Amino acid sequence: MLKKISAACIGILALQSATAQSDSAKKSTTTFTGSVDAYYRFNFNDPPGGTNNLTSFTNSKNSFELGMASIRVDHTMGKVSATADIGFGKRAQEFSYNEPGTTLAAVKQAYVSYAPSDKVKFTIGKWATHIGYELLDAYANRNYSMSYGFSYGPFSHTGLKADIALGGKTAVMVGVANPTDYVSAPNSVKVFIAQFSTGSSNDKLKAYLNFQGGTGLTQFDLVVAGVITNQFNIAYDGSVQSSMIGKTYSSWKAHTLYFNYDPAKMFGLTLRADYFDDRKLSPVLGSANKVFATTLSGNIKIDNLTIIPELRLDNATGAIFSKGNGTAVNNTASFILAAVYKF
Repeated sequence: MLKKISAACIGILALQSATAQSDSAKKSTTTFTGSVDAYYRFNFNDPPGGTNNLTSFTNSKNSFELGMASIRVDHTMGKVSATADIGFGKRAQEFSYNEPGTTLAAVKQAYVSYAPSDKVKFTIGKWATHIGYELLDAYANRNYSMSYGFSYGPFSHTGLKADIALGGKTAVMVGVANPTDYVSAPNSVKVFIAQFSTGSSNDKLKAYLNFQGGTGLTQFDLVVAGVITNQFNIAYDGSVQSSMIGKTYSSWKAHTLYFNYDPAKMFGLTLRADYFDDRKLSPVLGSANKVFATTLSGNIKIDNLTIIPELRLDNATGAIFSKGNGTAVNNTASFILAAVYKF
């Protein structure tokens, strides 16, 4: 009898332990993050009625502007997680340009994920694109203005994807999504997306081969980032895209180099060399088919605040910029002073 009671007690204790472990595994966590950025931009050509800006998020002249205010919520419970990322400002509006009715408030990202194991995760919803080196949020970039490759590549995808770890630093992502930058599909066409990523064991070298393709659209993108010293690193982003819309064919390619130097904890410099080739005279740049932009940005860090003074020079093979007297020219220069705060 005593043995039976002891066995019953052990069983109850084991059940309670298993239940406690299960409850512990399902404990939820919620994280709130956010950011605010604002800037002033001056174009030295001072064109009448224009800005001489052909890239994203800084289409202004001699004006103080709000870039974007963002709030992001991440919630996790066991193997399931969800993210809601909302932005307010022109940066958010341009990012969601294909969504009817979008004003200065936009859903940047909204998705749910399920990870049946530590090697596989499925995600459905809207998320920022995997293609390219630069990101929507200003705090995630060292330059404040954007490259041509970022501006004319994809911004976001809405669909279903799977992230699969292959071991070590190597992983793949495959998915299917609506046409590029559409939350609500305008037709039945879908885009296949993929990424292969790898890197060295010490994370000093990372590489990402990215792809999107569907009916009439093909884009390959390669990002490679390498740490040279504790103060200096280099990154490269190369992309080529072609598309056929009806009987209109367009194609472009972009190559961008980033040289990042941090001589002190509170100060850094980034030189970006950005080449864009509108190869098939698509309507992206009008009369020009090649642009080379050089951008030098400082990063002055004060706690969570980063102040970014920036000088940018754009040179094109066609006269796509304007002088103060209205004359068309093939080059322009701009200065930006930005403040970016992340919390």
